[in-house]
Amino acid sequence: MAQTAGSPIAWKPAQYHSLTPYLAVRGAPLAIEFYKKAFGAEELFRMAAPDGAVMHAELRIGDSVVMLGEESPEMGAPSPATLGGSPAGLLFYVEHCDQAFARALQAGATAVQPPADMFWGDRYGTVKDPFGHRWSIATHVKEVPPEEMARAQEAWMKENVPAGKKS
Repeated sequence: MAQTAGSPIAWKPAQYHSLTPYLAVRGAPLAIEFYKKAFGAEELFRMAAPDGAVMHAELRIGDSVVMLGEESPEMGAPSPATLGGSPAGLLFYVEHCDQAFARALQAGATAVQPPADMFWGDRYGTVKDPFGHRWSIATHVKEVPPEEMARAQEAWMKENVPAGKKS
């Protein structure tokens, strides 16, 4: 713990986990409303820039905090809309994958991969939100021993990865 004026300070605020995603979005107020509808987000904090844009917001989704702000390419924070997509994604564990997937679609997400039981033990599907971020939604349904997972992965790769793409 750090210490300030005699009071101990924790190394991270209590409401955060060790890793907190920060999303740059085009249309931050709309994104906040989408995340509320799609993922049950609770808005914790919103800070406006001088022009009224959302400079910074914090949402609780499940037991985690997600931060976001209006894109600002000039400050090194372009959104997927500016970049033409994003190589990063988010994994969201929920109690009922299929229900959460359907809720995200109803809120305006696009299906990328419908929920299916995966070889690693999760029921898993992926959506793209209207702001260009991919969210994988999963429920852990069974423990898979490493040897079984290796065999299942090999079989899955043969079925799902085009020849020449296997690394």
